[in-house]
Amino acid sequence: MGTLIYKIVPTNLWQDAMARGIFKGAPVDLADRFIHFSTAEQARETAARHFAGQEGLLLAAFDGARFGSALVYEASRGGALFPHLYASLDPAEAVWVKPLPLGADGVHIFPELDA
Repeated sequence: MGTLIYKIVPTNLWQDAMARGIFKGAPVDLADRFIHFSTAEQARETAARHFAGQEGLLLAAFDGARFGSALVYEASRGGALFPHLYASLDPAEAVWVKPLPLGADGVHIFPELDA
């Protein structure tokens, strides 16, 4: 297996994707025309910046190598390279999917991430 990449997604959107057998992205992904992912090092900051205070989220881990040339690392925040998927995906191919609950302090509680 290659390096894991991570997608933060609302539970209802993920459940719908599972039922359909395809995930085309969240509204921001559809607007940008690619699915936003984060590396293990980027996931917490992504949650804080884009999902602050949101409940009902999941964290899905994927093997980045599985996407081949459809996965491109592109400069984003401060020049950091973020994984962007220029394709839809089968949600059943997630390595794992775990809840991303809010702590009492309003910060998301992450499971252990593999880089």
